[in-house]
Amino acid sequence: MRLTVPSGLPDTDLTAVDLFDPELYATGDPHPLWLAMRERAPVLRQTLPDGRGFASVTRHADVRAVLRDHTRFTSRRGTLLSILGSDDPAGDKMMAASDPPVHTRMRLPLNSVLSFAALRSREPGIRDVVRRLLAPLAAGEPWDLAVAGAGFPMAFTGALMGLPEADWPELTRLTTMAVAPQDPMFGAEADDGSLVAAHHELFEYFAGQVQARGERDDLVGFLKRMDAGGRPLRLDEIVYNCYSLLLGANVTTPHAIAGTVQGFIDFPDEYPRLDGDPDRTTLAIEEGLRWASPANHFMRYAVADTELSGEPVRAGEAVVAWLGSANRDERVFDDPYRFDVARRPNRHVAFGTGVHYCVGAPLARVALRSLFGEVVDLVERFHPAGPPEHLKSNFVAGVRSMPVTAELRPGAADLLATATAGAGPLPELPAR
Repeated sequence: MRLTVPSGLPDTDLTAVDLFDPELYATGDPHPLWLAMRERAPVLRQTLPDGRGFASVTRHADVRAVLRDHTRFTSRRGTLLSILGSDDPAGDKMMAASDPPVHTRMRLPLNSVLSFAALRSREPGIRDVVRRLLAPLAAGEPWDLAVAGAGFPMAFTGALMGLPEADWPELTRLTTMAVAPQDPMFGAEADDGSLVAAHHELFEYFAGQVQARGERDDLVGFLKRMDAGGRPLRLDEIVYNCYSLLLGANVTTPHAIAGTVQGFIDFPDEYPRLDGDPDRTTLAIEEGLRWASPANHFMRYAVADTELSGEPVRAGEAVVAWLGSANRDERVFDDPYRFDVARRPNRHVAFGTGVHYCVGAPLARVALRSLFGEVVDLVERFHPAGPPEHLKSNFVAGVRSMPVTAELRPGAADLLATATAGAGPLPELPAR
């Protein structure tokens, strides 16, 4: 999705807005639409040709209200537009598709193994992976940051889950197909079963992983033996949550990387401000998350009649919260269309908010800090080497191709040239 700067309040015909269409995020530009909606229609309804409908909210306060208040807006019936109008079969089985107390019973044990403290020991291994990822920059040739970055999450999430490295590329492809079934690089233009096929293969894969394992000290093993409110998880609950954890990592981290580097390129005075300062780099990562907003939307259903921004919302109505819009809301962010590596405060909702705040956020932040810590040490400046290509998805604000070159700091080429010695490069996505 393009990270553009609208020029003034657009004179947009809001009756013609189609936020469901994945093509909008591949070749169009939702930012002017969201700006107009925040100002003129904070609750905007859309009816699809097949009769299904939903209400969109675009203001930061409304997005937070929808995502935080599970007593007014439930997750049990589904959280993504891809299943609009039909109850989610994962309801009350997957953490993301449940409300307290079911959600709480699954989440609390996972919080302990996905905390910053628990993940700190993994930082050296992630740094090694980062250098393997960045090693091609030593050649000085154009390098596709988005393609390379797509495989990055598997090197820590896949390892954390104990998944065989040989499976990582195919799992990356399948998780991307699950969120972008109409993208020609991953699914099919007509979505002719791509979504169902991706789900089926992933569920079958994880069922096999769970059933084949004995006692193992990895995240899948933890799910098998964890206490979820006085009982173990059933096989279907383990499979759904394995799917959700892997999907969350694979569709967030790589696009946060691409979006942050795009911010450095579009605002060239910002990257030098990092100047090797770890605290400033941490702030820049948060700004990159706000800027990219990789998870584009989350959906809820209204439990009872209520209102948002003074507009009535009916019981049973699907409400879609657009995170990319909330993260540009002028009511919350000063100069929201500026990429500012020192932005403070930064109340972005890139990881959601409330009880459904992304359980994998600490892991994503550890990985991003490891990556950009290395980037700042090794890279003087990035340059575009071709136009980016955007993912065709209404859920993930993603980049599928982003060729760049890099000016390296003195000595960086030698460090990168030895990064793959012994370990080799990261596995690449399989060709379609």
